[in-house]
Amino acid sequence: MRLSTVILPIHRWAEGQKIWQRAEDLGFHAAYTYDHLTWRTFRERPWFGALPTLTAAATATERLRLGTLVTSPNFRHPVTLAKELISLDDISGGRITLGIGAGGNGFDATALGQEAWTPRERADRFGEFVPLLDRLLTEGAVTQRGTHYSAVEARNLPGCVQRPRLPFAVAATGPRGLRLAARYGQAWVTTGDPKLYEAGTPEQSVAALRGQNERFAAACEEIGRDASEPGRILLTGFTPDRTAPLESVDAFVDFAGRHAEIGFTEIVVHAPIPDSDFDVDPKVFERIATEAPAQLVHPA
Repeated sequence: MRLSTVILPIHRWAEGQKIWQRAEDLGFHAAYTYDHLTWRTFRERPWFGALPTLTAAATATERLRLGTLVTSPNFRHPVTLAKELISLDDISGGRITLGIGAGGNGFDATALGQEAWTPRERADRFGEFVPLLDRLLTEGAVTQRGTHYSAVEARNLPGCVQRPRLPFAVAATGPRGLRLAARYGQAWVTTGDPKLYEAGTPEQSVAALRGQNERFAAACEEIGRDASEPGRILLTGFTPDRTAPLESVDAFVDFAGRHAEIGFTEIVVHAPIPDSDFDVDPKVFERIATEAPAQLVHPA
């Protein structure tokens, strides 16, 4: 079980640099950030770009893996994204993971002037986006005509530092997304069942996550892939538990242990942000980072 964190891109770099460096000092496996133009309750608060933030974090750290949770087609195109990712993978020395999902109906969905896509449209676009991005990151020159995304002699030399390309962590819960995760993902990402967030119980959430994992395993088996090969990443904060697992080391170890039994290999927690949904005690957060991993390797 790996323990990682999410650092939202809300800080001017003079302050943000210290937070990313502290994440490395605390021993987190990875530090991710959201790839949005703005997000929910932060609409009227500072919010910086994900890829420039990760570039700065790459130069300020040495060992910490870095990535997005998650990038989506809402305002990205595979051709330009691939160029930026190859550059970022080079700057970081091969420490980048791309978390990628189909996107939603948030502020990103209409910021470029388009109408918000329906769930089917999002799935259709995601189904083109991921395979084309895979080609762009693994081949020297790509020409491909699609309904939504095309590339014409798009060149990405010298390619990624990580071979054959940097890893994808594909966020999905529906059948089409899970099939994409099974085929292209080095890991699968979920936040749980959103229908349970307001009125569900932790027990119901665990059962729902077990079902999602079983469906992901079935999607792997359908294409002849060993279902134990891809990682399973749980981005916390969106299950009925909310921030309760971060109230103490024991509470977190219990939470992580129950989800490790399902098959999750990486738990991601949000770095504390005052006056937000992620307002937790920074001292407890740091104790979890430094004390919990050993207990997760050798559970009682």
